Amino acid sequence: MTTLLPRLLAALERFHAARPWDHNAHYHRWIMRQIPKRFGTALDIGSGSGELARLLGTRAGSVRGLDSDPAIVARARTLTAPDAPVTFTAGDALTGIPSGSYDVITCVAALHHLPFSDALGMFRGHLAPGGTLVVVGLARAQSAGDRLLGAAAVPLNVAMALIKNRGRRSARPVSMTAPTRPAVMSFADIAGEARQVLPGARLRRRVFWRYTLVWHQN
Repeated sequence: MTTLLPRLLAALERFHAARPWDHNAHYHRWIMRQIPKRFGTALDIGSGSGELARLLGTRAGSVRGLDSDPAIVARARTLTAPDAPVTFTAGDALTGIPSGSYDVITCVAALHHLPFSDALGMFRGHLAPGGTLVVVGLARAQSAGDRLLGAAAVPLNVAMALIKNRGRRSARPVSMTAPTRPAVMSFADIAGEARQVLPGARLRRRVFWRYTLVWHQN
């Protein structure tokens, strides 16, 4: 048993390396269900190659994508149609947010790279009255429930890899090039701090090692 587990983990790693899929993009449709059908302005923090920003552009008058990685920002620009209401900026999420307020702010798999409470306070300050903040984030497994949900995600992850790579001859390009960082906050810590900064925020654990947060500005 002691030798079987490392071999199984190595086999899973090889399997997923050959069949990559985007766990973050899996939540894009869910994000779109949390926001209005039409709205004026949107800001996507950690926009990567711009897939979510372009999706937001189908509903918004204008969308700003912000990412700290200049290379991925350049790529996002090349992937975006010239007539799309979407622009991309390279900058820090705490100091580089374009001025103004936004009706929708999204942040997917980027918040764990930032000072948590400071970042939420910054997002709140840029959210227009009546606006919506939607976060898909990563949390460190701590409780038995966290570990159970993580274990349940393993076979689902394999199934999704097979489904999303059906008929695909080569691996999809990655959506980001910046170094990744593991989450250090547990879901309980995240929920506690989030509700201090954003009273009434709705948080839920999700499959594929994610959690979600939705908050509406009064």
